[in-house]
Amino acid sequence: MELHQLKPAKGSTHHQKRVGRGQGSGHGGTSTRGHKGAKSRSGYSKKIGFEGGQMPLQRRVPKFGFKNINRKEYKSINISVLQSLSEKKGWDIIAPENLIQAGLVKKKDLIKILGKGTLTAKIEVKAHAFSKSAEAAIIAAQGTVVKI
Repeated sequence: MELHQLKPAKGSTHHQKRVGRGQGSGHGGTSTRGHKGAKSRSGYSKKIGFEGGQMPLQRRVPKFGFKNINRKEYKSINISVLQSLSEKKGWDIIAPENLIQAGLVKKKDLIKILGKGTLTAKIEVKAHAFSKSAEAAIIAAQGTVVKI
């Protein structure tokens, strides 16, 4: 091995060529930015979504619809589910705490009882909202409806 054959280990050196450090570097003068224009100046940064003066995509695409910021999102539970809970667990009062324990809703969810299925158990149901059919079915089974 001779001195002229020595090289650093592969992967040990990793540096990019420094621009704007004279003509000898190959990247002097304009520092690879070209002549004139915004991109050649210092401090240039293009805006997000800028397409070179062409109308940007987010302005070309039509916008429509309405998003109600006051919308309340309810977690819906059918009376058939309440019937199965009262049969399996033996609950005569079904409140949000019970539904959380059963894993059907989360702590912060608003609960709405819907009228799909049949209800034969006499239960007291506590929820944030009820459909008319669910309320009628619970009362028909001698149960009580409590709106929280």
